[in-house]
Amino acid sequence: MTSALDALHHALLAAHHPLAHHTLQAMADKGLAHDHVRLVGSGWLARIPKQSQMGLDPAHNLAYQRACFERCVAGGHTPELHSVLAPTELLPRGALLVREILGRPARLPRDLPAIATALASLHTLALPVPDERAPLLNAADPLRDLLAEITTQAAYLERAQVKPMVALVVGQQMETLRWLCEQAPRPPRCLIAFDGHPGNFIVRANGTAVLVDLEKCRYAYPGLDLAHATLYTSTTWDLRSHAVLSQSEVVEAYRVWAETAGPLAAASRAWQVPLRRAMWLWSITWCAMWRVLSRQRASVSAAGEDWSAERSDDRLVAHVRGRVDHYLSEAVVEQVLVGFDPLERALNAT
Repeated sequence: MTSALDALHHALLAAHHPLAHHTLQAMADKGLAHDHVRLVGSGWLARIPKQSQMGLDPAHNLAYQRACFERCVAGGHTPELHSVLAPTELLPRGALLVREILGRPARLPRDLPAIATALASLHTLALPVPDERAPLLNAADPLRDLLAEITTQAAYLERAQVKPMVALVVGQQMETLRWLCEQAPRPPRCLIAFDGHPGNFIVRANGTAVLVDLEKCRYAYPGLDLAHATLYTSTTWDLRSHAVLSQSEVVEAYRVWAETAGPLAAASRAWQVPLRRAMWLWSITWCAMWRVLSRQRASVSAAGEDWSAERSDDRLVAHVRGRVDHYLSEAVVEQVLVGFDPLERALNAT
């Protein structure tokens, strides 16, 4: 991280940035997409991209993330953006300076209502007219677009050497999603985080949850966020917020969200479990993709995705590898699969 600190320091000085003379302090490596540096005493921290999960070049990646922070802040549950540092030779992916949120990691199931409320704050923001939604993803059909993402990731299943049962289940679930894409109705579209797993939230002293990792926002369906916040593959991802939720705890999270989301909830209700299946498919195929791509050498280019294990701390990589192996196991796939139908019945009965 020393080189990253030096690069950030020089970038701040070169830009004559008002925060340039604050002491820089590297923060623990907890994510595959960014390094984080605290500007001591300023209340701000730097997000330095390691890659673009959206597959963008550095300038467009920064513009995309800037739009995420600027559009979400009105909901009151995301950090404020201070400024953006353009890419330089020393800092090839640039950086974003955002408000440091003071608090603790989410504790589940205790903080699930706060997380559901935070997500609803995004989902109920006024939807911009289509011409004003760029640069955020705004697919003509978000469901088909999600299927395309899943299909791209599923191409790694064979090289990831998953068990035949796992490959079979993924294939069957993808066929169900393809069938769903042929049906005419769609749930309401809104701004979603698309990365709202509990490990990406910090809970303030007053109990409010703040979603601090904003990189993959898009205009799609709120059920994807609710799934990502409560699926087993999400709630057991981060050691700090690790929990295995009961069906009743998941139902309660959906209930709190519905209460906060108002009319959006009724229009989205029938789609909650179908989108939960789709979000799980996205997650499990991402695991297969990461298992393959993490073995590669880090790219010399500053553009696009780069899942190389060389980009992250060894402890973080070991943790991710352990989670990926767990989620791709036959027992866990079966565990998640058998939970969908009972949850759908429980949600419909609520």
